Order: sequence, then C-alpha cells, then structure tokens
Amino acid sequence: MRVLAGVAVIAVLLWTYALGFEQGGANPFNYFGYFTNLTNLLTSLVLISAGWRTLAGRGQPAWLTGARAVAASCMVIVAVIYNTLIPGTGSAPAWVSAILHAIFPAIVLLDWLLVGDRGPLPWRRLWIVLPYPVLWLCVVLLRGVTAGWVPYGFLLPANGLPSLLGYIALLLAALLAAAALVWALSRAAGVRGTRVAPHTRSQHAQAANCDRSQ
Repeated sequence: MRVLAGVAVIAVLLWTYALGFEQGGANPFNYFGYFTNLTNLLTSLVLISAGWRTLAGRGQPAWLTGARAVAASCMVIVAVIYNTLIPGTGSAPAWVSAILHAIFPAIVLLDWLLVGDRGPLPWRRLWIVLPYPVLWLCVVLLRGVTAGWVPYGFLLPANGLPSLLGYIALLLAALLAAAALVWALSRAAGVRGTRVAPHTRSQHAQAANCDRSQ
C-alpha cells in the first residue's frame, strides 16, 4: 500500500505538470517551488522506500524512520494550512487538490499511526524537521529576489521584512507543533505488520531509555 500510494501521487504530480507544460506554463522550478508539490514528491519517495524494504523482507532503519517522521510532519502542515487558510486558491483540478492536500496527508498520517514498524522517537531529535523547510524557504526567497517569483503571496519580499519574518516564524512554529504530534504518535503501539531491523530496534530502545532518564 505504501508503494502504491507513493507511485499514484507521483503519477498525479507528473500528470499535472504535463498538463501545465502543454499549456505553456510549466516551469519545473516554479512547479516544485510550491511546498505542496515538493513535499508530496519527497514524501512519496520516502513511502516507496519504506514499502519496498517491507516487500524485500527488510526492517526499517533509523534514518528512514526519521525521514518518515519529517515527511508526516510536513504533510500535516500541507493539509492544515491549505484546508484552513487558502482553500480553493490553487489552479489544479479539484480532484488533484483533494489528493495532494487531504487524501495523501491522511494516508501518510494513518500509516505512521497504525503501522508499528517504528519505535518511539526521542524528543531531543525534534529539530530534524527544520532543515528541509528552512532550505525550501531560503531557495524560495532567493528566487523571489532574483526572479521575482514566489509560490505564495505572503512570501513576497515587497511585503516588507517584518511581515516576512512574522510569517516565517508562524510557519516554523506550526511545523514544530505538527512534529510534536507525530513524535507523540510514534509512541502508539500500532499493528506490527512489518519487522523492525534489530539494530534499529536497539537504537530506538536506547533513545527511549535516554529520553526517559532526561
């Protein structure tokens, strides 16, 4: 199911890009400059990797569990911000928006909650959710200054530095809140449908013991 969901979402992204390309407006830097599109693509690749390891009878290593946690946190942000702050503002067909902003985020979160092939994540590693969105912000803002294009209006440099910094702070705070939810859900037992690699299990156990001791 992980592999199928990931492949399906990549197909939707490629179809939507091809549709824009036929209309003469598909710039890959702009298309994947949208946090929704880029995050759905990267999350799909992470989910396919996790599913492929399961099909191969291999456990989930710690780095992949961390990548899934980051992906799930970012997908929560994609769903919450779009469905509460900017619903219906995209140019994609309604069914595409539903998949990218609601259905796939729900699948990713349910997969994280229900499939127990991940151990409890130590709270001291909550910071790992920040590098990806911070890098995305830096690239987007740089393109806004040099090319005059940003994916979202609130990131326009013309709005002024105080407004820009305020929105960035709110986004990162919301991301940390989403990550805290994902970290808390990692403590749910879930269904042991796949095995955890022995070295990964021991790492999770040591991290959990260390976390409790703190």
